[in-house]
Amino acid sequence: MTTETTETLADLVAAEDVLLFVNAAITATGQREFRSDADEQRLSLDFLHAYVRVNYRRVYAATLALDINDHNAAHIVHGLLAHAGDATAAQRRAEGRLIAARLARMAPQRVYRLFRALRAAGVNNRRTRAIVRDWLAARPDLGHDAVKYRAGLKAAARHTHLRLDTTDPGAGGELGAFLFRPGTLPRYRHPLLDAWRRAHYEQGAVGELPFTVAEGFAARRGMEREAFLERMAPRMTRLERLRTREERAEGRPGPPPDVDLAVMPLTRLALYVLALDREERGRRRAELTGALRTAARRAAGPHAGSWGRVAAVLDDSYSSSGSGVKRRRPLAVALACHHLLEALAAPGAYTGLWTSGARDPLLVVPWGPTPLGLRILDALEHGPDRLVVVSDGWDNAPPGLAGEVLRVWRTRIDPERRTSAVHVNPVYDAEGFDVRRLSPAVPTAGIRDAEDLPALVELAQFSEGRTGPAELYAYLDRQVARFTGAGPRGAER
Repeated sequence: MTTETTETLADLVAAEDVLLFVNAAITATGQREFRSDADEQRLSLDFLHAYVRVNYRRVYAATLALDINDHNAAHIVHGLLAHAGDATAAQRRAEGRLIAARLARMAPQRVYRLFRALRAAGVNNRRTRAIVRDWLAARPDLGHDAVKYRAGLKAAARHTHLRLDTTDPGAGGELGAFLFRPGTLPRYRHPLLDAWRRAHYEQGAVGELPFTVAEGFAARRGMEREAFLERMAPRMTRLERLRTREERAEGRPGPPPDVDLAVMPLTRLALYVLALDREERGRRRAELTGALRTAARRAAGPHAGSWGRVAAVLDDSYSSSGSGVKRRRPLAVALACHHLLEALAAPGAYTGLWTSGARDPLLVVPWGPTPLGLRILDALEHGPDRLVVVSDGWDNAPPGLAGEVLRVWRTRIDPERRTSAVHVNPVYDAEGFDVRRLSPAVPTAGIRDAEDLPALVELAQFSEGRTGPAELYAYLDRQVARFTGAGPRGAER
């Protein structure tokens, strides 16, 4: 075997490892799934992170620029900072830019949780302190953070020996007193800090606090949920309004604050729809369908109508019910993908086939086996330009038929690849360190939010063997350049 061949094989193995890790970083959250518990998920994910960080550190850091979930983004940041000695000076500079850009896009509560984990692990090098200091300095209102994320801000300041009142001179010396010397000041000039002080004995001050903080005071004071929600509605964020509507859909007491469903992210909206019983879905058909289509058109963006004839196989089998901590998540991704693919296809050129045979997407429920092979045959009969399969990959009616159908179709019926095909999988397989695949003949990509589907289809091509490792690394470099040069999207959650 020549040296050139050996290097080529090594590059191919590296590219496969990278794609495997990207799939995991998109789908896995360390939580229980339908077929594996939380411990299995965490052990599998921890091993994968350690393996990629040690062997492909540059690519490990570059993954921060992809549409991975916040759980894995925090895991990567923790790993890079905890093992800073393994990187060169140039690598540390590049990693610093990526970390800063990623933290600016993460929900603040997740960032504070990361800072607390770094403190617990004893990670307190100069780079870590600088990253914490710069992130805190960019926060729009540390007084708000001191009330809403008190424990996180306190731990970050203590761990990095940061003088908060120097970071935020406008606080006038109040932040340090509020966090570390409570009760020493009779009142605070910052309205939120003073509202928190007054809420301990004045019920009227509860309504001035952020919703999640006010909830705790309201529970301790025995305030009626209905009156509390009505009072807090103007101060709630968009996602807090939706979560409260989801509480009602799950049967919890209290009316939901009004919220415009059409402005909600597509996958989150699909989760809300599936939390409603079928009778309510049917009663609100026009409202819910209109909201889903609006969200799908917004997610499709410039790609709308550009995919030609599209056929989708959508998994609504019993396993799409997810787990106790990720209820109906796989089914919600399938429902969201259904509407997004309808928007991406040419007008009137979309066919969606559910594994249960359901005809009404709005009323789907997790039910029955997973006859993916039969549904793929049905989909191919429509002669689509694109075939998209949204499933956890457990083809069991009969087992293995989907893989055999795809193999024969790709090798004998359509070897010229007139129809492009991709399998997107919303469930991480802890035992296989990857998302479960249907066939080597069709690329598979992990997916968490349907909104990422167009980007994931582009990424999936690298696992099909039609492009080489050089193209994959060039793609990652382009994503890093785009990511570090863009402004933050930071959204309160």
